[in-house]
Order: sequence, then structure tokens, then C-alpha cells
Amino acid sequence: MPENHPLLHWFLPTGEDRADTGRPARVARAAEQAGFTSLFAPVGPGRVDPWHLASVLAGHTERIGFLVGVRAGAVSPTLLAQQADAFRRFTGGRLRLNLVTGGDSTEHRSPGDQLAHDQRYGRTDEVMAVLRSLLDGGRIDFQGQHVQVEGARLTDPAVEHKVPLYLGGVSGAAENLAARRADVHLMWSEPAEPPETVAARVARLRDRNPALRFALRLSAVGRDDEVARRLHTYCRSGVDEFVLSGSPDPDDALRVGGEVAPRLRELLSADDAWENAAAPPPPGTGGDGAALASDGVTPASRRSGRCRRGCR
Repeated sequence: MPENHPLLHWFLPTGEDRADTGRPARVARAAEQAGFTSLFAPVGPGRVDPWHLASVLAGHTERIGFLVGVRAGAVSPTLLAQQADAFRRFTGGRLRLNLVTGGDSTEHRSPGDQLAHDQRYGRTDEVMAVLRSLLDGGRIDFQGQHVQVEGARLTDPAVEHKVPLYLGGVSGAAENLAARRADVHLMWSEPAEPPETVAARVARLRDRNPALRFALRLSAVGRDDEVARRLHTYCRSGVDEFVLSGSPDPDDALRVGGEVAPRLRELLSADDAWENAAAPPPPGTGGDGAALASDGVTPASRRSGRCRRGCR
């Protein structure tokens, strides 16, 4: 997509029909063909290990990236950095990381994780600090409440491939951490979160970190035009990226990429055209941006019979 249009990612169906082991590869190839930026491999109970899945699917694809979900605190940040560095090296940089902190419900926590809500975000903060330093090629000494490393660094890291860090969560602790450490704040809109609520959050966090990007996870189920208009509304609320999902059928990825994405581009291009048309012309030009003649009439106005000062 053009630079001013949102990135589109496709959600991998990793918990359905485990007997059909070829389905994820078919979905991955379809999403790549449809032009998606990356495949989202989530982490969670009942799901296939995202690192293994992404590694296998990288061999079935050529260009599409992988947004890999990892639990902050499940492994040491130094091991996580080694895993990420190896993946980006052998795939030519096709990696993004979604750091999962876990909610208040025990089903979203790692087994045996007894930390309270804000403590878990404190741990994720420390993990992200160490992870970013290592992936950027630094050497780090870090003594935190949850993470302690001394003289840690990667051997010949593939620093030419940047790894964007994503972070979700709706609490104050999540927003604080996203503004401080994340490249992309991942929001979830199931059940649907009103665009005005999303817009308020985007504005609030962009005031704190103008470089922060915003992604929204939602379903692409519905008529193509309706889905495109829904995405368009969220784009106008400040969303930069979407993690979309449909049925586990590869044809759904092809449909969204082939029908919804072009319609979304049309809507956004119409916005751009309207904004350009509504912008005041530069000084010394007419309403169509053409230079004024000495009598204050643009060539276009003269041809059409319209004059700024009245035509004789």
C-alpha cells in the first residue's frame, strides 16, 4: 500500500482444525498473494506455538512478514532477543513482535504467574527495555525488579533489520508503557469499540509520543463495502494498521485483500483529494493552484470563462 495508507495484517487461524496441518500454509500463501504486510501468529492457551508456526510458514512464503506474539516474562529477555535475531536474520527481516502482558483473568496469564496486574506491566517494561537494547545491537547492564542482566549483548546481531515492538492493553499501565516503549500500540475492537473512543485514545497517546503508531484488531466479516467503510472510519480516528481476521478459509484472505483493501484505498484517496481541494491555494495562485496572470486571472479561469476580478 502507499505510505499514507494503513498496513494490513492477517490473523492466522491457529486454534481451529488441528488435523488439517496444511491449512496455515495455504492461508499464509493466500495472504501473501493478497498483499498483506504480515501474518499475526498469536500466543495463548489452545494455540500452536507462534515461533514454531512462523518459522515453518516462513519456508512456505517469500515476502510476507510475521507478527509473532510472545509472553513477556515467559522466557528471559536475552533468550527472546536471540530467538528474534535468528528469525530476522534467516527470513531477511520479516519480523514484528507483539509483547503480551496478560490481563486480570488467569486464562491470559502464563502458568504459575502470580504477579498482580500492574506488576506484570512493570515486568513487561523491563523486558522491553532489555529486548530493544539488544536488538539494536547494544550491550546492556540492567538491574530491575523482575529482570537482571549483566553485560548482555547479541553476537553480530542483524541490526539492519529493525523489529517493531507492539503492545496491547487498555489500562492506564498499558497506555503508559505503550507510550514509553512500544513502536505500535495494538488495540482490540471485539466487541466493537466506538471510533470516537479509539480517536480519544490515539490523541491522548500521540500527545505523549508523536512517533507511536496504532493498530486495531478486528473482524473483516461482512459485505466488502461495509467492511471497507468500517476500516475507513477507524483510519479517520487515527489508526495506522489493522490486524484483520475472517474464516479459516484461505479464500477469505484473498477476498479481503482483493476486494476490501482496494475499496479502502479508494475511500482514503478520496479523502486525500478532498483535503487537497479544500486547502487554500498558495499565495500568488488561483483557486486551482495555477499561477495568476498580471490581471489576476488564471489560465484555467480564462479558458472556462471564470475570472477572479470579473471578465470583460
